Amino acid sequence: MKIAVAAANGKASKKIIAEALKRGHEVVAFGRHEQNDTGASHYIKKDIMDLTKEDLKGFDALVDGFGAWTPETLPLHTTTLLHLADILSGSDTRLLVVGGAGSLYVNPEHTMTLSRIPEFPEAFKPLAEAMGRSLAELRKRKNVKWTYISPAADFQEDGERTGSYEIHGEEYAPNSRGESIISYADYAIAMVDEIEKGDHLGQRISVVRQ
Repeated sequence: MKIAVAAANGKASKKIIAEALKRGHEVVAFGRHEQNDTGASHYIKKDIMDLTKEDLKGFDALVDGFGAWTPETLPLHTTTLLHLADILSGSDTRLLVVGGAGSLYVNPEHTMTLSRIPEFPEAFKPLAEAMGRSLAELRKRKNVKWTYISPAADFQEDGERTGSYEIHGEEYAPNSRGESIISYADYAIAMVDEIEKGDHLGQRISVVRQ
C-alpha cells in the first residue's frame, strides 16, 4: 500500500512510519523539519496546511499525526484536520487520525467525556477539549473516508511493544486488569492494521493494551 504521513516529524508519526515500513508498505513522509528524521526514505518538507490534492493523489491512506499543545496553537487541531478533509473530499484516499483519549465517553448516553470528570488532569484539559472539537467537526464530513483512533488514557512514548491490543468504540474502556494504557509502538500496530483492513470507516475507535 502507498501511505502518506502528515506532520511526520512527531513521535507517534515516526512509530507509525516504522511499523508501515516494517510491513513493506511504501511511505511518503511530509514534515516541517529541514532534516528527515522520520525513518522514511521519501521525505518531503511541507507544512500540513500547504498540502494539496495533487500531493496526495494516488495514496491509499493519509495518516494525520498533527499535534499542538500551546494555547495559541490548540485551534490548529481543527484547522489542520478540516484542511486535510477538504483536500481528500470525494477521493478514495482514507484519512486516519492520531486522536486523543480525552474525548472518549464515560457513560452510555455519551453525554460526559473523560476530559470532564474531576480526576482528569487539569493541565491536559485544554488539549483534550481542542481535540474533541476537531473530532466533532470531522464527524460532519460525509464525503471523506475517515477513521479516528483514540489511544488509551496513558499513552506511553517509550512503552513496551507487546504486539497485542484491544479495539473498543467510543467509550472509555480499560483492559481486563483495569488498565487504560498503550505504548506508541502498539498504537502504531493498531494504526497500520486499520490502514490495511479499513474496518472502521466513518468511525472513532479506541485502542488499549491487551
